[in-house]
Parts: sequence; C-alpha cells; structure tokens
Amino acid sequence: MESTYAARYAGWRTDPERFWAEAARSIDWIAPYERVFDPQRGPFGSWFPGGRLNTAANCLDRHVAKGAGERIALIWDSAMEGRVTRHTYRELRDRVAKFAGALAARGVAKGDRVVIYMPMVPEAAIAMLACARLGAVHSVVFGGFAAPELASRIDGAKPKLIVAASCGLEPGRVVDYTPILDAALGRASHRPDGCLIFQRPAAPAALVAGRDEDYLQAEAEAAPHDPVPVAATDPLYILYTSGTTGRPKGIVRDNGGHAVALAASIPLIYDAHPGEGAASDVMWTASDVGWVVGHSYIVYAPLLAGVTSVMYEGKPVGTPDAGAFWRVCNAHGVKTLFTAPTALRAIKQQDPDGKLLKAHDLSRLEALFLAGERCDPPTAEWIAALLGKPVIDNWWQTETGWPITARFRGLGLTPFKPGSGGRACPGYDVQALDAEGGAMTPGEVGALAIKLPLPPGCAPTLWQDDEGYRRAYLDAFPGWYRTGDAGMVDADGDVWVMGRTDDIINVAGHRLSTGAMEEVLAAHRDVAECAVIARHDPVKGEVPLGLVVLKSGVDRDEAAIAGELVALVRERIGPVAAFKTAIVVPRLPKTRSGKILRATMKQMANGTAPVVPPTIEDVSVLDQIATRLAGQG
Repeated sequence: MESTYAARYAGWRTDPERFWAEAARSIDWIAPYERVFDPQRGPFGSWFPGGRLNTAANCLDRHVAKGAGERIALIWDSAMEGRVTRHTYRELRDRVAKFAGALAARGVAKGDRVVIYMPMVPEAAIAMLACARLGAVHSVVFGGFAAPELASRIDGAKPKLIVAASCGLEPGRVVDYTPILDAALGRASHRPDGCLIFQRPAAPAALVAGRDEDYLQAEAEAAPHDPVPVAATDPLYILYTSGTTGRPKGIVRDNGGHAVALAASIPLIYDAHPGEGAASDVMWTASDVGWVVGHSYIVYAPLLAGVTSVMYEGKPVGTPDAGAFWRVCNAHGVKTLFTAPTALRAIKQQDPDGKLLKAHDLSRLEALFLAGERCDPPTAEWIAALLGKPVIDNWWQTETGWPITARFRGLGLTPFKPGSGGRACPGYDVQALDAEGGAMTPGEVGALAIKLPLPPGCAPTLWQDDEGYRRAYLDAFPGWYRTGDAGMVDADGDVWVMGRTDDIINVAGHRLSTGAMEEVLAAHRDVAECAVIARHDPVKGEVPLGLVVLKSGVDRDEAAIAGELVALVRERIGPVAAFKTAIVVPRLPKTRSGKILRATMKQMANGTAPVVPPTIEDVSVLDQIATRLAGQG
C-alpha cells in the first residue's frame, strides 16, 4: 500500500500543474482559470489566476443542485446546552443565503471585512459562509480572547460590521462577550458601522441603541442573496496569528487555491466521502472555529467535499466526564475524529485505563487524526492501543491552511512512527536546512523549510503587508518558505518536528506569542525586565512561565506581585494563554551583547542540562535562576 502514496507523490513531483489541474475538477468554476500557477502574478505568485468561483456555493449550492439537499451538512452537539441540532445541506444553504442578505442590507459588499466573535454555535459557521457568499472577507476571532486582542484585530481588518454572540458557555460558568466587545470597541481606532448580536438564552445582551441589532431577527427579515462571483485570487478570510514580535499577523486565504486544496485533502488524507443521496461519512474536528483547524476542517473542507461535519460545544473532560469524545463519536456515527494531543492528555489523565471509552460503541470510528502540536509518543501509543485504530499525526500551520505532512488514509497508510508527523503531502517538498540554507543529511536536525512555490491553499501573503510576509517567511532561505519549526527528515522521508525556532509557544494546540506576554508583564509598574519561556506540561503540551526582575527599590510581597502579573495576562490576552506562574528572579542571564538567554532558561525549567554559550555575561546568574526554579517546585 505504501507504493500508492509513493506513486501519487511522484506524480505531483513530475508534473505539479497537471496534478493540481486534476484536483481543480472537483470545484465548480463560474469562469475557467487561465493558468494553474502563474509565478508573475501577485507578490509571490498566484494559483488559478483568471478563474472565478464562489466558495459558499461550492460548499452548499452545488450539493443541493446535485440532489444531496437532504444530506446532513452540519451536526451541532452542545454538551453545554444539552442539545443537538442538525442542518441539511438545503437548510444550511437557505440560512446562509438569508444571513448573506442581512449583511448585504447593512452595506456589506464584495471585499468588505466582517469580524466574527462567536463561540461554537452553528450561527458562527453560517456567518462565515454568508461572508463567502457575498465575496466579503471574514476575520474570526476566538471567543476566549480579551478586549485588547479583539481590538487589535478590529484595527487590523477594519470591518464594515461585527457579528458577535451575547455569551460563550464554559463548564460551570457563562462568559459574557458583549462587555469584552464594548471594551474592545472602546480601545480600537476603527469604528464599524454596526454589530449583529446572536442572543443566547443563558445570557442575552442589552443591545446598544444605534449600534447593535439582533442576529436572528436580521436573518429572518432578510431576502436571500445569490452567490457573488469572485476571482480565485480574491481573499476569502483573514485569520490573525501571533507574531514573533507580539504583533498579530493577518494570514490571508484566497478563494480558488483554498477550495481546491481543501476539497482534495478530504479523500486524500482523511478518506472521507459523500455517499449517494442523503448518505455521507461523518467527520468530527474537535477544535474551535476561531483557529485554522476549525476554519479548514469544521467548516470549509467537509462542506466542499460534501460530507457531514460535527461541531461540538464542550470539552474533552468535564462535560460531563472524560468519556465526552467517545459519546459524540457513538451518537453521530463519526468515521474520522480530528483533535489535538492536549485533549488526549486530558482524557488520559482522568481515564488512563479507558473505562469510559469502552462504554461506547466506536465500531464506526476508523481513524484518529491529531494536529496543533507534536503528539508525544507515549500518548500516541496509549490511544492507539485503546482504540485499536490508526492514529495519524498531522503537521501544519495557520499559514498553510491544510496539512504539510500526514499519513494517508486515502492512499494506504504510511508506517506509524509515534512522534513523527508523517510524510509530506503532495504539493510540499519539505527539507531540513542548515543555517546557510544547505540540505541536512537524513536524520539531522535543522530548520524545516518548504521549497517554493507553496501549494494551493497556503497563505499567498499577509493582510496589507507583503513585505512582512517576505521578511517572516522567505528571506531566511531564498527559494524556500521558512516554517519556523526545527526538525529532521529521516531516511524514509518521514518528517519529525522537534520544536519552534522562534518564541511562539504551543498551549493546548494554540500558538501564542511569548513576546506578547512579555509586553504585558513589562507593563506592570514594578517590573524592570522579564522573559517568558515554555515549560512542559503533561496536559497542555506547553505552558508559559514568566521570569521577572523587579525595579530597584520595590519592597512588596513577591507572591502578591506574581498574582497581579497572572491576572494582568489573563485580562489582556485571555485565559487561553494559560499563564499561571510568574517567578521573581534577581537577574536574567544575558550574553555580553545584552541578549537574554531564553533557550538556556527553557532548558533549565524543563529539567535538562542547559547549554551555556561562551558569550554569557555572568554564569553565576544561572545558579540564581536554578534556585528560584527549584523553590517554585
């Protein structure tokens, strides 16, 4: 079976344009494209230039037109509300058309931006697809982000409208969104024309006169809107991700390349297929629509491929127990489950023997897919043994939009190597490079890079920042895309991701900037300087640890200051940062040129022998750091 993958990958290498032209046949085009790829169009080349299509119509209308209108498109399972709703392709198409009409009635047109600030409810997906129907550009902001983060994204995208929910639901508490929205609008320089608020029964919001309108009422009163043709190279969405300087980067996704790549990935990687009529494979991606995994594999890819997607509002544990995932799989006949390793670690912590798993019928579950961070081998082996099903690790990024590496259900699985992300997907030439851009020998760790051009579906640029895209991804290794990950490619072609090469920390699959956290800590009145490093966590993978040096003359209780710092990060970045520990230290270790030795401190915090560079200014500082870390326990 391995030769099937080898043949497909070799076919792409031999004739990339033919490979992607064949993939593009699965998409309905309003006008044909002129070329598969034109390296001269756009700042960094363009996929399918000249082509015109509508992504929402490809997700919904074409399936209805082909007789699959009664197939279930979206299952919403809310452990928080204790209910399940189902939308057929026809029902979802009709709601999306109506909400697109509501947006258009409020002045949203092709090219305008709409910020969506919502929890895991169907109305979030409907808002995304309604924007796509109009040719508007959506920018979804994860509902757990605090007001400053939301404000920065409002100023970045400059939306015509904001679509928000009144609240999100977490185990044991209700999170009011509208006060956060109010605070964000108070901080932002840009002023949208208005807000549409989806009122949830748990905490309906008091609408602000002249600014807010009711989401469902606006939808009900609207006339349906037809799909608007857009260029393949027009933007579909902006998704902001943490930058190494703490300033969010607006990842742009185009319409044509995105539709082709994501539709192709469903049978290729996940082996999910629509059946005849109302029948379909069921795919559940246990993520959030605020992240790229939710964009790609809750909303767009399953619907482009015509399969059934599950949207889950709940947690892997605590709603009500560590059997929640297996209940959902059983209840909805899930064929492929896609989640993050942190969810599995949480389940393992509470149900190590799999007693709750064994209480559910998982006979229809065929494979478990993992992404968001590298899965540690013990967790991968634990769940593979319990399920008796293939466990497939993926490696990809917000920037790529779909997997760089995987094992391939649709082509016959490549060998299971716990800790490896699998082999490169057709479209990606992945190599480990040395500091000068030379290829490393198999098994040697270097900077993982992808040979240009990137395949369809990858970000063609950053929002209104072509030069920033060049600096961040292309300048380090001319002719290559710098992933920012370090790792190796072994003799079989399997890719091993060992860690980040910059200061992005992976907390429960969420990429967050330690630089942004350092900015928050440094804003405290008593802090002179600080560093945030990643510390291993058995559940979340990594959690941030703050090391702070106080200003001279500060004579306050260090525990009280640490508590204030934790609260400050929670307020300004949000609880998603999982920032819970700040340690006061006398000094930070630095090189003679003044560079803080973050990597050295990270090694110390994680119990490994630190590599001490010869340029260190004062080696005795490391002993002071070690004492404080030991005291923190």
